[in-house]
Amino acid sequence: MVRFGLTVVRHGETRYNKDKILQGQGVDEPLSATGFRQADAAGLFLSNVKFTHVFSSDLLRAKQTAATILGKNKFCKDLEIKYDARLRERKYGVAEGRPLTDLKAMAKAAGEQCPSFTPSGGETLDEVRERARDFFEFLCRLAVELEQKEQDMHGAPSRSSGTSEEQLVFPWTNHCSEAELSSSNGGASKILDANILVVSHGAYMRNWIGYFVSDLNCTLPTNLTKSQLSSVSPNTGVSHFIIKLENGNLLKPEITCVCLNQDSHLVDVGAECVAPKVF
Repeated sequence: MVRFGLTVVRHGETRYNKDKILQGQGVDEPLSATGFRQADAAGLFLSNVKFTHVFSSDLLRAKQTAATILGKNKFCKDLEIKYDARLRERKYGVAEGRPLTDLKAMAKAAGEQCPSFTPSGGETLDEVRERARDFFEFLCRLAVELEQKEQDMHGAPSRSSGTSEEQLVFPWTNHCSEAELSSSNGGASKILDANILVVSHGAYMRNWIGYFVSDLNCTLPTNLTKSQLSSVSPNTGVSHFIIKLENGNLLKPEITCVCLNQDSHLVDVGAECVAPKVF
């Protein structure tokens, strides 16, 4: 059985986030001072987790967040960050660079509601979900290949390419019930074939998690509400999943959400942690 960890983090705040202006793909803003503080805090929160792979959207706000998080890590500061356009934010077309209120007005004029409304030149939710599905299947293939290499080298899955048990003591285990941890077969206690960090964007992440839940029947934390599930992650919110592939079967991944949009690391940052519904 192939088993890997997936930690997904939203980028830190930009000035456009603060002003509720849509960035999408066409506005490539850097992090604000607050955004860098948030990324520092997320990096400290994850500093004891040994990642085997790091992927980031190729947009600047995500790249800066990924680099900051990795720079705080005790085990993998020198790990290469791989940038992937499939992790970009949803494209908002003519609405990019304009206030969120403009998007809502466009949707109302079209007789639709956000976030299902697609402005001219933008991506539909189905198109975003297809990007997320394609990237997730790539991660599953990566984990299967790593496990297969271990078998080829050692004749049995010794998982030496994975992380040591000591380094799998994740910080968010303090924020989960025993049932949630046991539902992922011991949570962090078992060795993983890979432990992957992904840095992406709010609307994209919400769509990706929606795909996990509706298409792949992801098991959710028992205390998660519907509003939490549908909300956009706060800047540098952390979500963690355990994915199991029985017999390397890519078609039927078993996904357990250990935590969703965890933001306890932001308590001392002094930033606004409540995200609007659409980004």
